[in-house]
Amino acid sequence: MDDQLIYQLEEKLRAPLPGQEAQYQMAHVVRQRVAAPPADARQAGVLALFYPWQKRWHLVFIERQAHHRGDRHAGQISFPGGRYEEADGSLRQTALREAEEEVGVNAASITVLGPLTELYIPVSNFLVNPFVGVTHQTPQFRPQESEVRDILQVPFDHLARPETRRHTDLSLTEKITLRRVPYFDIDGKVLWGATAMMVNELLTVVNGSAPGIRDSR
Repeated sequence: MDDQLIYQLEEKLRAPLPGQEAQYQMAHVVRQRVAAPPADARQAGVLALFYPWQKRWHLVFIERQAHHRGDRHAGQISFPGGRYEEADGSLRQTALREAEEEVGVNAASITVLGPLTELYIPVSNFLVNPFVGVTHQTPQFRPQESEVRDILQVPFDHLARPETRRHTDLSLTEKITLRRVPYFDIDGKVLWGATAMMVNELLTVVNGSAPGIRDSR
């Protein structure tokens, strides 16, 4: 595997980040910018984990289980991650712990390259702190059945292709449909919302910009 991407990414993560400007390129129009999260926002950490597979760098995503009837997060695609716990000591450790719990990657095998920009999610009142990590071993993923419906292994270069970015209409409930939602097409699955916003910042860090979005057909 060529480690050049990882070396460049680690260096670029030390520089000023693209921030909300890059994140909101993949935000739905109804999502308003929030100047600052409220004081009672719950803290969370997630991990964008690079790993080698079939001679390409991949990112791992999870498809979430439903926890109750009408769970709006059921089936959504996200990075491994979750709520900060006092025993973690840091949000960085939260992201590592959750990756080990949710997809079975040993935290000791992961090198954290740096953080992305925090992102507040109003619907759940979470302030999400994304971290970028790498393991040079191809993981043997073990999904946490209570949290993870499926594990998605996505080549990083797939996310950078213009044809991967699309718009679609999403039905959240029988009465709520969002029109022209920007998303990444992952083998027919829809990667949207906060995770898509974080992915877009990561792509902008690597490439300096991100391609435009086309409509679904």
